[in-house]
Amino acid sequence: MSRNSKLISENLREEIAKELGVYDTVKADGGSWANVSSKTCGNIVAKAIEIANRSVE
Repeated sequence: MSRNSKLISENLREEIAKELGVYDTVKADGGSWANVSSKTCGNIVAKAIEIANRSVE
């Protein structure tokens, strides 16, 4: 997969990060996701999958 290909749009990722309360960390780091834990990133992916499943139904 190419680096430019995104599975989750930046807007959706930011919206979920805000919902999970980690967006302030990302914003404080200049948009870098490096200080967000892998567990939290996994939670973001799980939430995105949940949203996608709801939109299909």
